[in-house]
Amino acid sequence: MEFAVSVKNLSKRYGDFLALDNVDLEVEAGELFALLGPNGAGKTTLMRILTTQLEPSSGTAFVLGKNVVSQGAQVRGLVSYVPQEMSVWTDISAYENLLIYSKIYGMPASERNKAIGDALELMELTEVANHLVGTFSGGMIRKLELACAIMIRPGILFLDEPTIGLDPVTRRTVWEKLRALNRESGMNVFFSTHYMDEADVYSDKIGIINKGRLVTVASSSELKHSVGDDRVEIETDSLLGPQAVSDLRALDGISGVETEGNTLRVLAKDSGLSLNAIMGVLRADRINVRKVTASKPTIDDAFLKYAGTKDMEGTRGRLAELKSVRKRIVRG
Repeated sequence: MEFAVSVKNLSKRYGDFLALDNVDLEVEAGELFALLGPNGAGKTTLMRILTTQLEPSSGTAFVLGKNVVSQGAQVRGLVSYVPQEMSVWTDISAYENLLIYSKIYGMPASERNKAIGDALELMELTEVANHLVGTFSGGMIRKLELACAIMIRPGILFLDEPTIGLDPVTRRTVWEKLRALNRESGMNVFFSTHYMDEADVYSDKIGIINKGRLVTVASSSELKHSVGDDRVEIETDSLLGPQAVSDLRALDGISGVETEGNTLRVLAKDSGLSLNAIMGVLRADRINVRKVTASKPTIDDAFLKYAGTKDMEGTRGRLAELKSVRKRIVRG
C-alpha cells in the first residue's frame, strides 16, 4: 500500500526537551487526517518536519514517497502548508498575494492567471480579488491563505489550525470545500485542530499526540467506541425492585446497570437498539418513567482517555492570542 505520509521512530530534540518521541505514523493516500493534542504536544513540530521546515533529530519521514531530509526540494514541490500565523500580505490585494505565491511556487507564467482565477473562485473571493487584504474579515483572510495553498493543487495540504477564530458558518464552508477537493482530486489533507467537531466530522483518521508521543490512531467511530458503551439514564417515580434490575442485566447488549434512588443508569452497546427492551422491563415491573436521556461517547471523551485532559491545556488562551495577533496585523 502507498502511504501519503510514512514516519518511523521520528524524534525531535531541542536541547534537553524532547518535542517528538519515537513517533510512528502511516497516513494512507487520499485520507483526511486530523492530529489532536494539547498545546505543546508536538503537533506543529511534526507538521514542520513533514513540510521540511525542520530536520528530525532521529528517525525517518517520507511524504508522498520522498524523504523529507534527503529529498526536501522534491517534497516542497508536492505539498502546501498553511501555518497558524498569518501568511498573506495585508497591504496588497488578494490577486497580488496569489500572484506572488504563484511565482514562489515556480508556476509557469502561462498558467498563473487560470490557477489564480480557479483558486479565487473556489474560495468565493472572485468579487474581492482586487481589494486590499487589510479590508478583509478574518474569515476572508483565512480563505485567501487557503486559496494560496491550493493554487498548485498539492498532493498533500498541511493545515495548522486551519479555521482558528472563524465563525461556525465560515468554518463549515471552508471544510466543505476542502472535503470536495479531497474527494474530487484525491488531495490528502493533514490538519491539526482544537475543534473536536472538525476532527469528528471531516477526518477519515484521527491521531492523538501527547507529550511528543503518538498515543493512538483510529477513525472517529473507533475512538468513540474505545471509550465505552452508550449511557442511558432514566428517572422513575418509584424504586426498582431486585427482579427488574436482574432482568435488565440479563438483556442482550447491556453491560452495566446501576440504581441510585429513583434514577436508573444503564450501559448499553447501542442505546437505540436496547431502549425498547429496557422500557419493556420497566413496564412489566409497573415502573412509571418520568425522563429518559441517552448519550454516546464523544471525541472529547476519547481525547480525555488518551491525552489525559478534556479541556486542552491553554487552548482558550492560545486561541485568544492568535485572534489578537491577526487583528493587530490587519490593523497594521
